[in-house]
Amino acid sequence: MAEHRDDAADTGRIQHAFDFAALRRWPDVEADNLFAHDAADKLLLDTAQPLAAGLEGSRIAVVNDHYGALTLALAAAGQRGVRVVQDALSSERALDNNASRLGLAGYRHRLLEPAAFEGTRLVLLQLPRSLDALEEIAGCIAAAASPDVTLLAGGRVKHMSTAMNSVLGASFSTVTAGLARQKARILTASGPLPSARGRSPRAEEHDVGLPAPLRLVAFGGTFGGPKVDPGTRFLLPLLAGARQADRAVDLGCGNGTIAAYLALAHGGMRVLAMDQSASAVRSARATAEANAVADRVEVRRDDALSSLPAASEQLVVLNPPFHIGNTVHAGIALKLFADAGRVLAPGGELWTVWNSHLAYKPALNRLVGPTRQVARNPKFTVTVSTRG
Repeated sequence: MAEHRDDAADTGRIQHAFDFAALRRWPDVEADNLFAHDAADKLLLDTAQPLAAGLEGSRIAVVNDHYGALTLALAAAGQRGVRVVQDALSSERALDNNASRLGLAGYRHRLLEPAAFEGTRLVLLQLPRSLDALEEIAGCIAAAASPDVTLLAGGRVKHMSTAMNSVLGASFSTVTAGLARQKARILTASGPLPSARGRSPRAEEHDVGLPAPLRLVAFGGTFGGPKVDPGTRFLLPLLAGARQADRAVDLGCGNGTIAAYLALAHGGMRVLAMDQSASAVRSARATAEANAVADRVEVRRDDALSSLPAASEQLVVLNPPFHIGNTVHAGIALKLFADAGRVLAPGGELWTVWNSHLAYKPALNRLVGPTRQVARNPKFTVTVSTRG
C-alpha cells in the first residue's frame, strides 16, 4: 500500500486504492473472526514502496502471502512477473481466486527452493510460525538472490520473537527491526551470506513398536519437524483394529509418520498420503524413502481430499490440526471431517485422534457417520466413524 502514482508508467508504486476488504479466504475456512489480510500486509507494502520504485516485478518475490494481499497489491500497481512462494495449497488457490475476481494478474507461483529467488532484489515475507521454516526460507533467499537484495519480513508483534533476528542473522549480515505500527513490525535483512548452511531437512529415529525404528524426515515448514506427534503416538498401535483395506488415506500427512507406519505394519497395504503443505509433501516423500516404502506410499499435495471422487475409499486416518495459521479454530478440522465423509464408501472408516477437550464426536456423527470411542487418555481421544 502506498501513495497515489503520479506517473502511470511508474510500476514501482503500490496503490493506496487497492481494496483489501475485497479479498476472500476461499477455499480456506471463512468465518467472521478470520480475515484475508492484516496490518502486517499493509506495513510490508508501505515499507516496500521506495524499494520497489523502478524495480521490475520479476526481481521481486513474495513469500507466505496467505490470501493474496501482498501479491495483488503489487499487481494492482502494475508489477508483472512477481514470484510467489506459498506453502499452503489453499493459499495458492485463494490467491488465484482473488486475482480472477479482481481482474488482476502478473505473478508466477514458485516452490520454495533457491531457484525461486535467483536474481531477486526485493523479498516480502509474512513471517512463518516456526523458526525452522524461517531458517529454510532465509537460506534459500541468501543462496540465490542478488547481492543487493533486501528482505522485508513482517508479522504481528505478538507472534514475533528476538530469536527471529538471530535466525535471519545466520543468512544475512545485517538485520534490523523497525518500529511497530498497528501491532505489526518489520524485520529488514540485507547482505546475503550464500555460504550459510541450514539444518533442513532434519531426520530422527523413533521407536513406535515396529521391528525397527521409524525414521522421520522433515523440511523446515513441516509442522512438528521430525517428531512423532503425541496424539499420533497414541493412535498408531490402535490402528491394528482398523478395517482391512487395500489402500489407506493419510489425510493431513505432515512428516509422513502415519503413512510410513501403515505401510510398514501392513505389508500389502498401499497408502495415499495427502497434505496441502508443500513442505509436508516433501517431508512425507522423504520419510517414505527413508523407510524403504516409497513404492507403496504415494504422496500428493491437495486441499483436503479435493482430488478424490466421492465414495471411493475404505479407510482414512486423520490427526487434524486445531489451528488456522496462528488462530485456534475448529473450522479446519470440520472441513477435513466433511471431506473424509464425502470420499468414504459405505462401510468405510475414518480413524481420528483429537484433543479430548475439543469434543468432536457430535461433529463426526453428523459429517461422517456413527462414531464410537476406541480409546482415551488424559489428553487425547481416538474415535472411529463409519460411513453409512
